[in-house]
Amino acid sequence: MMSVNDCRIIDLPRIADERGNLTFIESGRHIPFEIKRVYYLYDVPGGSARAGHAHKALHQVLIAMSGSFDVTVDDGTLRKTFRLNRSYYGLYVPPLVWREIDDFSSGSVCLAVVSAPFDEADYYRDYKEFLRAVRVHDEHSLS
Repeated sequence: MMSVNDCRIIDLPRIADERGNLTFIESGRHIPFEIKRVYYLYDVPGGSARAGHAHKALHQVLIAMSGSFDVTVDDGTLRKTFRLNRSYYGLYVPPLVWREIDDFSSGSVCLAVVSAPFDEADYYRDYKEFLRAVRVHDEHSLS
């Protein structure tokens, strides 16, 4: 079973240059899964929150491409908040971990690199349903 303790900051490669810096991402090398989809959040009004869900099987890395925001992860027992504010840091979020993104700075862009194409059936959008699923998963893991 995945937990908040499996969430971690990935330090992405940086090539410094006086003309501007470069960071790159390679599937399976820097990201612990094969990349199947990339999307980004932008023009998020100040004070708004995004996410508020968990995935059944999808792995995800979130990157603050511009600006900053907080990502709170929750496995049904533990909660932890990560502040993303560098374009060369990615936050790995495994399946069965609830995530909430908030405190967006002005002009921030959140890039999401994920392990699967969009599938609504992979989402837990109700926190109580997520908690029930985590408990059932824990019970099966113990037997």
